[in-house]
Amino acid sequence: MQDFKRYQRLLENTLARQDFDHEPQELYQPISYILALGGKRLRPALTLAGCDLFNGELEEALLPALGIEVFHNFSLVHDDIMDEAPVRRGKKTVHEKWNTNIAILAGDAMLVKAYQYVAKVDKAILPKVLKCFSSTALEICEGQQLDMNFEKMESVAEDDYIEMIRLKTAVLLGAALKIGALVGRATEAKAHSLYHFGINAGLAFQVQDDLLDAFGDPSKFGKKVGGDILQDKKTLLRIYARELDPKGTEALTQSSLSGDAKVQAWQKFFVESGARSKAIEKRDFFLGEAHDALKNAAGSNQAVAEQLKEFATWLAHRDR
Repeated sequence: MQDFKRYQRLLENTLARQDFDHEPQELYQPISYILALGGKRLRPALTLAGCDLFNGELEEALLPALGIEVFHNFSLVHDDIMDEAPVRRGKKTVHEKWNTNIAILAGDAMLVKAYQYVAKVDKAILPKVLKCFSSTALEICEGQQLDMNFEKMESVAEDDYIEMIRLKTAVLLGAALKIGALVGRATEAKAHSLYHFGINAGLAFQVQDDLLDAFGDPSKFGKKVGGDILQDKKTLLRIYARELDPKGTEALTQSSLSGDAKVQAWQKFFVESGARSKAIEKRDFFLGEAHDALKNAAGSNQAVAEQLKEFATWLAHRDR
């Protein structure tokens, strides 16, 4: 995915030119810190790809793309507080390095900065861009709340789970692409199709994440396998297991197993019940929907279209 590497270099260069060295330092240093932790910059790269797909000027998409990245990192700062997470990308989380109040305020400032960057588009498309970004920001909050609600529920329906991961994960991929397409002067219909490409690619990504958490190779996945199992999370695997074998699910849920024994028991049950196979089918369904939506977007740059198709396939079949 050579184009994506080029987009990532452009974004890193744009980020390096931003000045967050302001007073009070306690507000701005955490912003510089979290942005400097790196990451793949995939979401802002999608904004550039969306623009490039329609042969738009990438220079016009750089600051809106940076806004997408700042927003994503803002959400990580606040998510880490809610999850009481001590580490992010191998480093201390913002609330651990400073404190919770500073992390909350720095996150709030990042949200404002994200809007400022996203608004750096041509006035002719500004209303459409802000409408897309604002609705996405709110949907992500809705998705996070649904995810927290699920923790208190005994069981979750498949449709409710899909809606949660759409809101929490997929909508930002869709918005990143749509905003890029609008900057590239795509029609509303084509930008909408590209948005749905991002939605379905994001859904495939999240289902694969569930599969990796249960069955991934720890040396590639980057963390201990079975975390969702140990936390009794209502992943798609758990939902399908309950649907396919409710008695077996109930027995395992009520068992006193813990640690590796619990993980291994659930892994075996996911396979034998058919839950794993059904989750793989669902993942591949979303990938197919993504490919169809990309065709409907009918971008004028075929090379970028192929890169986006390859990107979606990588998201759905990655091993880490």
